[in-house]
Order: sequence, then structure tokens, then C-alpha cells
Amino acid sequence: MNLALKDVRYNLGRFVLTVFGTGMLLMVVMGMAGIYRGLVEDAMLLVQRMGADLWVVQRDTRGPFAEVSRVPRSLVYRIQAVPGVAAAREFVFHTIQRQHEKRPLRMSVLGLSWPADKGDWLPLVAGRPLRKNHYEIVADQSVGLRLGERIRLGKDTYTVVGLTRGMVSSGGDGMVFVSLWDSQAIQFDTPAEAIRLERAARQRRSQSDEAFFKQPALVERLSEPASRLPAVASPELSAVVVDLRPGADLGAVAETISAWGDVSVFTKGGQEDLLVQGMVDKARRQLGMFRALLTVIAAIIMALIIYTLTLDKLHSIALLKLIGAQNRVILGLILEQALMLGVLGYGIAYFVGQKLFPMFPRRVVLTGEDLIQLGVITLVISVLSSVLGIWRAMRVHPNQALMG
Repeated sequence: MNLALKDVRYNLGRFVLTVFGTGMLLMVVMGMAGIYRGLVEDAMLLVQRMGADLWVVQRDTRGPFAEVSRVPRSLVYRIQAVPGVAAAREFVFHTIQRQHEKRPLRMSVLGLSWPADKGDWLPLVAGRPLRKNHYEIVADQSVGLRLGERIRLGKDTYTVVGLTRGMVSSGGDGMVFVSLWDSQAIQFDTPAEAIRLERAARQRRSQSDEAFFKQPALVERLSEPASRLPAVASPELSAVVVDLRPGADLGAVAETISAWGDVSVFTKGGQEDLLVQGMVDKARRQLGMFRALLTVIAAIIMALIIYTLTLDKLHSIALLKLIGAQNRVILGLILEQALMLGVLGYGIAYFVGQKLFPMFPRRVVLTGEDLIQLGVITLVISVLSSVLGIWRAMRVHPNQALMG
């Protein structure tokens, strides 16, 4: 006869509610670990997906994700001339927020180096990669755009030709992918009134410069858009990503490029370290502290639950002692109930979490390692929490059974 099961059946409703409450608490602990993992994976997602060997950014910056980085477009051709380099691609990345269909739409825009990069590496769930260098866009499902939908960004209208899943930035914003030229058109879009005012300002400044009096034709050129003025450089890139030839010395190529005075070079691993230890470091540590705190709280609550269940059985425990039951029988009763509470609570936490976590706005990643670790922690908590109940049960005197 198993006394623990008998007691559970006798108080089934209360035990079920207790197990469910414990399961919800463990689900929060499980979810916190998943959010922690998701935060780290989101931060490194784009770097891992692109698979570039080197990232070349503006000198003394940690761009293009940690801070603003600006490098000239001509840098691509300089890098391609370095021995060991197989390919160098432009990289433009920025985050925007627009109003679409009367709702705010926030997304991170990645410019693909057309035609070398059309987005064939993207994890598409519907549609296709880019086939044109203008006015096509591939969006992540989390952005909320539909396949075939048209959206206006800047002065142009783009058609959604493909949908991805799980492509988000380190801030949790869904990503969209357009050609490099379109991404810069979106990034540097200027309202028509601002353009008009800038042209008027140029005209006004020219009236005080003697060179414009000698060459009146220059004044007419000032009315053109800034992108057509020969003295104005084309929009700059956020970074240049580099793929090396098979067998090329990564260290030697990186050292050659980093010797240039205008750029800094990071390997793929170095870029991942910058993201984890820089951009998401504080959030990562805070989530870790909350997880540890919730684990301690779960241990305390489970100990109090087992202690309360033991208090409710003091008369029964005293009666067992009066009829000659050994201490190990009583210890087994309390310990088995504590283990049942922990195991069933863990099962509820896992199965309910599988349904709820996909609905969270940020990615929740549950790894086998974390699940096993939490399972072991739950068993340890169950055993330790039973100690308080066992201590109270051992202090019960058999004569208490005769006192009513």
C-alpha cells in the first residue's frame, strides 16, 4: 500500500491545484531561460546566416550592429584586390518605423548586394528571393506583411515577393530584405520640402561666393539633387563583408586589411563576441539574474507547500506512529509527495510552455541542455523542500493522535 498515493486520492482537488500552481511557476523559470537563449540567438542570427569570414567597418568603431559605421563604396574594390579574398559584398543595415494601414510598422532593413546576393540564403517559407534590383522586398512573418502586399517606403512602393521565418534583429524587430540601392534610398529618404529648402540654401550661399559670379553655370547646377553633384560622394555603406578563398590564411588577410588607416576588421567569431558582450550583455545578465532569483523563489514556495501539506497530516502521522509505523514510512510519504509535486509540475510547465511560448513577442528557445538542467534542479528542490516537512513530522508525538 502506497500511503502517498492514498493521501493524494483523498485530497485530489487540492493536490491538482497545487501541482498546477507549481507547474506555472516552473514554466516562468523555463521561459526565462528560453528568453535568455533567444536573446543570444537573435543577436548572432544574421552574422551566422551570412557566414562571412571577415567584417570590415569604420576605423575605431564596433559597427555595424553595435554603433554607426560608415565606409565608402570604393572599399569593396580595394578589398577584392587583397590576396586570398574570394568575394567582398556591400552591407547596409538600419532600423526604421513607418505607418502602414493605420498601424506602426517597425522593421530592420538589410540591403542585399545585388546581383551577387539575391537572398537565396534566406529561410523562405513562401514566395521567392529578389529577381529585380528595385521595388521588391522579402519580409519576415513577424513584420506582419502578406505575400503580394504593397508597401510605400520613402518615395517608392515595394511589393512583398517572399516571406521568411525567424529572421529578426538583436532588438527583436522583424527584418526585411531589399537590394542595396533600395535600402539606401529608404535610409536616406528626404521629404520634398527639405530638398527644396536645401536647394534654396545653396542658392543663397552661392550669392556670397566670387566663384559663382565668374561661372554663372555653376548656380544652375546647384538646383539639381545632391546625388547628381559631382562633389558629393555617393551614400556610404555600413560595412563590407568578406568571403575568403579555400585555404586562405584568415589572420594574414585580416592583418593586411586592418593595416589600412580607415577601417577595422573583425572575424565572424569576433563579431559574435561584440554582439553578445556588447549590445545584449546587460539584458543577458539581467535575465540570468531573474532566472536565478525565480529558481530560489520556486524552492522556497515548494518548501512551504510541502510543509503546509505536512501540517494538514499531523494527526494522521501521529496515528501512524501510535500503531507502530516506522519513521521511514513517514519519511517516504512526505518525500514521495514532494517528488510527485516536482515531476508533475515540471511536466505541466513543459507542455503548457510549448503552447504559450510561440505566442511571445520575443523568441523563446528551449534547448535540451536547459531542460535537463531545470529537471535536475526541480528534483533537487523537491528533495530539499521535503526536508522542512520531514523535520516537522519527526517532531510529532504519537500521543497527539489521542488528543483529537
